[in-house]
Amino acid sequence: MVASEGKSAARARCDRERDDVPVASKRSGPTANLEAFALSLPGAFADMPWEDDFVAKVGKKIFVFFGSEEHPVISVKLPESADHALATPGAAPTSYGLGRHGWVTVPVDRPEAPEELLRDWIEESYRAIATKRLVAELDRREG
Repeated sequence: MVASEGKSAARARCDRERDDVPVASKRSGPTANLEAFALSLPGAFADMPWEDDFVAKVGKKIFVFFGSEEHPVISVKLPESADHALATPGAAPTSYGLGRHGWVTVPVDRPEAPEELLRDWIEESYRAIATKRLVAELDRREG
């Protein structure tokens, strides 16, 4: 937030910035349903900060990285479930130092990680990143 602008002005600026972001991934394959789920969470939107790297954000923060179509994975922040996720075959701490902060990269095309479990991890990551107001909105939806 710029020092001279209030919270509502900063929120409006953030909304304007999101207008330029693609609404959804055009990809298919094993991550398509997970991408749709992530984007259904309150305030979530799609972004491609790097070439061919599709992510879901809430506010200005990424809560899930989606791998390439050739290597279908998700990377999520798991403050409670990291050990469980790391026990999945093929899972590893996320690179670039994110693993030290609870980020885990998990393959999505393994029977040991069914879609329901991957959705739970996406939601856990969202809850770790989103504001309290958006988490409360999600809780009301699930109520």
